[in-house]
Amino acid sequence: MSEDLPNKVAAFYQFIRLDDPGAVREEFLGLCGGNIWGTVLVSLEGINGTLAGAPQAIDSFVAALARPAAHRPAFDRLELKFSAAGPKHFDRLKIKLKREIITFGRTLAPDAPVGRAVGTCEWNRLIDDPDVLVLDTRNGFEVEMGTFARATDPKLTSFSAFKTYVDRELAHDKSRKIAMFCTGGIRCEKASAYMIEAGFSEVYQLQGGILRYLEEMPEAESRWRGGCFVFDQRIALGHGLKVETPKLHPNFLDTTPEKDAE
Repeated sequence: MSEDLPNKVAAFYQFIRLDDPGAVREEFLGLCGGNIWGTVLVSLEGINGTLAGAPQAIDSFVAALARPAAHRPAFDRLELKFSAAGPKHFDRLKIKLKREIITFGRTLAPDAPVGRAVGTCEWNRLIDDPDVLVLDTRNGFEVEMGTFARATDPKLTSFSAFKTYVDRELAHDKSRKIAMFCTGGIRCEKASAYMIEAGFSEVYQLQGGILRYLEEMPEAESRWRGGCFVFDQRIALGHGLKVETPKLHPNFLDTTPEKDAE
């Protein structure tokens, strides 16, 4: 980790049944202990968060997640990504109780069928197929900053609008092969579950999302174009998860909707 980026950032989520989200929230407040900042959403359907702090503090928090507690099981299928950030990455800690860990208008059962997870190398082969619909499940302002070559932009203003897009634009051909992606994977997991429930037969999702792809895929072989918007002070990340300086509309920061966490 470079000297000018002393903080470690952990972005994570897991859909898992939590019978006592309030107790999980109190546990997380204690684990952060004034040394970790960021946002975590806690719900009956799981956890979703982005936290930053000294590397040792972040590593201790993540290690605690892997251990079961009296009020919860172990987070043993955590989708987790690390990156680096400056000392003023977040200015406070927010751990919120929510109905959903990503707002969609329906909760996701931990055993619900979801799209087949596709790794970084296989993803390139998948989206190079001209018969595959490559679907960006993020909001329009995120897509404008960067997306995959050949990707379709549903022009969403909120993730919950994805259901309407699917029902209006895609329901006529539920046999079409669909490859979907988002920033870290959580939106695709919910969106793919909705599509499978609706009768779509061949749905794929990018495992670990754009962030894992940018971390693992050599730039020379990449199908990604532009920067990946992140909902924190870095604004955009590029290959190798390096902070980029994106070209923004003058009013971008005034019009960007607040994100819960991904």
